[in-house]
Amino acid sequence: MSKLSHIDEAGAAHMVDVGSKADTERLAVAETTVLMQQETLTLIIAGDLPKGDVLAACRIAGVMAAKKTSDLIPLCHPLALTSVKIEINPISDCEIKIIARVKTRGQTGVEMEALTAASVAALTLYDMAKAVDKGMIIQNTRLILKEGGKSGRYEAEK
Repeated sequence: MSKLSHIDEAGAAHMVDVGSKADTERLAVAETTVLMQQETLTLIIAGDLPKGDVLAACRIAGVMAAKKTSDLIPLCHPLALTSVKIEINPISDCEIKIIARVKTRGQTGVEMEALTAASVAALTLYDMAKAVDKGMIIQNTRLILKEGGKSGRYEAEK
């Protein structure tokens, strides 16, 4: 493992200086899944939950979360994002997958923005559906793709 970039020689945490890095196109894609009762998924898809359109709220929450990542995660740089897309798809009769795709042109990557977007979208789904299913499980949050920058491409194993 290489040296941690957020730790200085004395062991103190610090924000990494990216000032000398060139601007490059950056992309990160993260995913998470939410397990729930089959009836819960049916209500979400039909738009029949009392709090309204769960999927629309999740997409908006994911976009907002990506934009606010530097306010939530210590030492993250505030970034000018060029695109945030949130996909929400049922993958079984009791599971939804949320995929967050985040882009920028800048000096540092958008992995944390993608992970934050996916996570907050899932938390929003939980909040909106908890009245009918408190046992939902948010799981398997992970980075699945990263492109751009000095470290190049990363793709998670399927």
